Amino acid sequence: MTDAPDSARPTALVTGASSGIGAEYARQLAARGYGLVLVARDVQRLEALAVHLGSRHGVPVEVLPADLSDRAQVERVAERLCQAENPVDLLVNNAGYGLGTTFLEADLAAEEDSLAVMVRAVMVLCQAAARSMRERGHGAIVNISSVASLLPYSTYGAHKAWVARFSEGLEVELQGTGVTVQAALPGLTRTEFHERSGQEIDALPGALWLTPQQVVAESLAGLERGEGRCVPGRLYRVATALLPRLPRRLVMAGFAAAEARGASGRRRLEP
Repeated sequence: MTDAPDSARPTALVTGASSGIGAEYARQLAARGYGLVLVARDVQRLEALAVHLGSRHGVPVEVLPADLSDRAQVERVAERLCQAENPVDLLVNNAGYGLGTTFLEADLAAEEDSLAVMVRAVMVLCQAAARSMRERGHGAIVNISSVASLLPYSTYGAHKAWVARFSEGLEVELQGTGVTVQAALPGLTRTEFHERSGQEIDALPGALWLTPQQVVAESLAGLERGEGRCVPGRLYRVATALLPRLPRRLVMAGFAAAEARGASGRRRLEP
């Protein structure tokens, strides 16, 4: 597929593409012959990844730096999604982050920025992409939610729960149009996300951890099968099936205990 002319080559736009799961989507999609539009704040990382993927796979790669907490910059990305020339066939809404603190201790401005990135930007970019794809009669959208969407994980869990429910609603709206929508719900994944949020990674059992490669491979395989929801990893598929059936009090107590251990770990990491 890498020998396809650019006019026949599918194009994917990936947000949060500078590292972690987003960068892995870029790698696997480039290996499948997709042209890429890489979106993130870190220009140097984006450019390095673009050069690497372009030279390795012979695919065109655009770099579109953007801070998705800023409305004007989100609009620039939305404009690229509406572009008729070299249109985007696959949108991966991956950008997101945890603040590594409780809601009551968090800076409110930082909370508002995370809401803008993980909710507002997803909404704006999905509308731009879905309208354009519907008009062309084909396309796909992958929205990265999280297993945390099923847990009382303060604002991060709430944002990801919104992404999951929104994706379901969008999937219903787009039935019969040729446009598919998937919500991907990864569990713990070995990326910089957990380091930045202050989590003590080594304190958690190895069996709980997924790799970005596994998450993306299962997501793309599910997308090819037309699955509207993907939970990578057998352990997490079982957990997400059981969680809604457990007594709420039990879930809350277990999560409170886990959060207490996490807070202790964060304190040990602080200078």
